[in-house]
Amino acid sequence: MITYNDLYEAARKERYSEQLQKLSKNFVEEVATYLKEKQQISLKEDDAFSDVITKTKKQLENARTLFKELVLRRKKKILNLVLIAAETGISKQDFDNMLDFERKLFEEFMKCIDASDKELNEVFNSGKKKIDKNELVVFQEDVEEFVDLEGEKMGPFQKGQIANVPKEISKILIEDKKVEVVDE
Repeated sequence: MITYNDLYEAARKERYSEQLQKLSKNFVEEVATYLKEKQQISLKEDDAFSDVITKTKKQLENARTLFKELVLRRKKKILNLVLIAAETGISKQDFDNMLDFERKLFEEFMKCIDASDKELNEVFNSGKKKIDKNELVVFQEDVEEFVDLEGEKMGPFQKGQIANVPKEISKILIEDKKVEVVDE
């Protein structure tokens, strides 16, 4: 069961860190339950507990504000990760710190940016289709540094890391079950 202090700590850690902070898998559900309980208490009209009800109403209002701030900060960090991944092909942030809906959001943004980049390239290259030589993958396990087909060093990569690697390399990594393709 989550408490107001837990929510406050999560928001505080998110505010003062550049990386996404680790939250429990059912964090959103726990916050929803907490807010519902506080809402029920605040709706009681008993004079004997008026101070408790007033305090609960204020805590409920503050908890909602904290949760909205927490979600907004995490969205901003995810957008920043998307931009970094789109430009460099690599995201150092571990997927483990993303909640399920955040992971889906990240992947959808990556698909949109990839489609936008492809369209831009087509227009820029006078409608010629550019053959994409790279593929965006997410690593399913840690992979040590290795040399690509052109003799350039790649890696090391950590589990959950996203990288834009040549299709020939991704094919090998997929066969070894070390990566999965992010967008198909």
